[in-house]
Amino acid sequence: MPSARIGVIGGSGLYHMEGLHNVEEVSVDTPFGPPSDKIIVGSLEGENVAFLPRHGRGHRFSPSEVPSRANIYALKSLGVEHIISVSACGSMREEIAPLDVVIPDQIFDRTKGIRPSTFFG
Repeated sequence: MPSARIGVIGGSGLYHMEGLHNVEEVSVDTPFGPPSDKIIVGSLEGENVAFLPRHGRGHRFSPSEVPSRANIYALKSLGVEHIISVSACGSMREEIAPLDVVIPDQIFDRTKGIRPSTFFG
């Protein structure tokens, strides 16, 4: 089974990762069920990277249905130590336009009451 230290989780509209070479699709079983999709492992600038589309290819899962525990467990089982997660989010500020890249410091998660929020208990 291939391994990677870096994992990328793609958000809405990001179902594949450009620039990966020597790509291999990996199915991973987890105690939390299957992840959102097969994990794509490939080489990017000499570093192995594991890519997983959060909502599955074709956007099969709504935000509250995403199997986040299975996704994280599956990436960890491939040796991932660092995760970059790309997502779409809204803003209440007019100066932040669509397609701007921001790093939010306050997030309201409206899906947290619907799905498990921890691996424990």
